[in-house]
Amino acid sequence: MTVTNDSTPPSGFGVDIGGSGVKAAPVDLQAGAFSHERLRIPTPSPSMPAAVATVVRDVVTHFGSASGDGPIGVTFPAVIQNGVARTAANVDASWIGTDVAQLFTATLGRSVHVINDADAAGLAEARYGAARGIRGVVVMATLGTGIGSALVIDGTLVPNTELGHLQVDGHDAETRAADSARERECLSWHEWAKRLQRYFSVVEDLFWPDLIIVGGGVSKKAAEFLPLLHLRAPIVPAQLRNDAGIIGAAALAADRG
Repeated sequence: MTVTNDSTPPSGFGVDIGGSGVKAAPVDLQAGAFSHERLRIPTPSPSMPAAVATVVRDVVTHFGSASGDGPIGVTFPAVIQNGVARTAANVDASWIGTDVAQLFTATLGRSVHVINDADAAGLAEARYGAARGIRGVVVMATLGTGIGSALVIDGTLVPNTELGHLQVDGHDAETRAADSARERECLSWHEWAKRLQRYFSVVEDLFWPDLIIVGGGVSKKAAEFLPLLHLRAPIVPAQLRNDAGIIGAAALAADRG
């Protein structure tokens, strides 16, 4: 975290690595918003560690002094344990077993903290978005190609929950309830909502959340499907949308120093 004087808000820097793009921006950590316009560069193909690290260096270098001199937060589409990728979703399988934090720290010459992409979004929503000020259990599900998840309890993240892979009626949940399944099978909003109802009912029975947040690109059309769901907990769309990953990663890095 960078603080220049009493009148300058605390700032951080976040990078969001996805299967199609690497996005980055400086973040105003007081407001939970970008302090400069976001930059996006396509993820290299094949998306092997050295190639992605070069793109991460390029996006950070682009911002010059605006990137600050403190730690950088990076999201990654994988289970992350102590900086090491244990899975790989929409990136090359060679990432499995890679110390992502160490690779980026060496590439950038500054401290880097790495977090699962859905976890970063959940952390951002808890601190600045739809779950701000909410006590108890919050579950966030990002509905896209798969289903990412984040579990936050009294504002504290429980990492790597991977709730999209729950077995529901004999199926990996995301194969039937992700937004990609809706598109692939040409489901109506009502048809898809029935699958979401079943999925979120299982999540509720396991975790008894006080709030459920739906993220991912389809959350922009939340009015089409959220009113069709009937759950114990309130279910609301994410507020930070596609900015959440960068903001959450920057906040995590500032916390860890």
